Amino acid sequence: MLTSKVAKRYAQGLLDFTNESGQTATVFSEMKDVVKIMKESADLNKFFMTPYIDSKKKIEVANEIFKGLSVSSQNLIRLVIKHGRENQLKNIAQEFINKVEDLSGVQRVTLTTATLLSKENIDQILRSTNLVNADSNFDLKVIVKPEILGGYVLRVGDQQVDASVKTKLNQVKKDFQLN
Repeated sequence: MLTSKVAKRYAQGLLDFTNESGQTATVFSEMKDVVKIMKESADLNKFFMTPYIDSKKKIEVANEIFKGLSVSSQNLIRLVIKHGRENQLKNIAQEFINKVEDLSGVQRVTLTTATLLSKENIDQILRSTNLVNADSNFDLKVIVKPEILGGYVLRVGDQQVDASVKTKLNQVKKDFQLN
């Protein structure tokens, strides 16, 4: 998924601040909580997306929901809402997490398959490519999409291996159309 420039800028600003103040680990953990809350609460997302609710009311609600977070995290959330960017809050938090993981050398790996695979099959796919560095840490996200019909799509950072049946069938279809 593409991340907006807004999310990248806020995340970088937060990372710079937390590095200077020595709060990176704390805020990293809290941003994971923010992402989790925003993913799980459709009502909160609708509330933040509603344009006719003023920012003061949104800040009040955010203060109550995120009251257990550090002052730095709460200030970021208030700033984002005050600037009318509350629809980007989850993206900002996720981008901050990504930036901290990048600094730590953690690879983000996404494996998309047609059906749920066993751990052995997943390990075999990861070993079969040179995109995944087995010696380093990696964060694996497995997505099941039946529409790829079979095979897999492996994405590591900005590189991708598409070994799905759907892609191969589309390629055969293009070949037939050209001939």
